[in-house]
Amino acid sequence: MFGFGMPELVIILVIMLVIFGPGKLPQLGASLGGAIRSFKKAAEEEPKLINPDENEKKDK
Repeated sequence: MFGFGMPELVIILVIMLVIFGPGKLPQLGASLGGAIRSFKKAAEEEPKLINPDENEKKDK
């Protein structure tokens, strides 16, 4: 996972707790997850928009 080990992830989590506080972390995680989902969805849809003719041929 990007070369991060358990100690590095724990340090990052502690820093996030200090900066944002325990009340904001669930909201931060939810918004980050939503952003990642929408990015993946947009990345999947883009090839369909660029070459719609090629995608129609593949579907048949």
